[in-house]
Amino acid sequence: MLIGDLAARTGTTTRTLRYYEEQGLLEPGRTAAGYRVYGPGAVTRVRNVRDLLASGFTVENVKSFVRYLDSELPEVFAYAESCTAQYEVGARRVAELQERIEALSRMRDTLVRRMPWLADERAARGPASAAGTAPVPHAERIRGTGSVSEASPSQA
Repeated sequence: MLIGDLAARTGTTTRTLRYYEEQGLLEPGRTAAGYRVYGPGAVTRVRNVRDLLASGFTVENVKSFVRYLDSELPEVFAYAESCTAQYEVGARRVAELQERIEALSRMRDTLVRRMPWLADERAARGPASAAGTAPVPHAERIRGTGSVSEASPSQA
């Protein structure tokens, strides 16, 4: 199958497939005319790459799973001694993601501390918002008016 066919069958783009090839995740053959040609197993491989990326792994992380990409991946990976290196990759990635989550939470908290009305708006999008109660615009909080255009950036 040609690159366009593989892209269509896997819901991705030809550009992405070329990137996977550059990264060593996909190895096409070539026609006499130089076109990339893929076997039927390429569909499984591309789907597995995309699944691992969607799970939070990076392309570099996925490279450590190359030998497993040609068969269906389980929904939940069972522990096996032979996969210790891959588990270490997963553990490092979880730790990296946890650090990012904590950093983003600190940033959010700092922003809300500097602009406290944002905490009220976040709460207003909850159950009361579903009942038709809209958050009070920022300008009304500053000036006590109903006109949003009355608040200047220096007042914010």
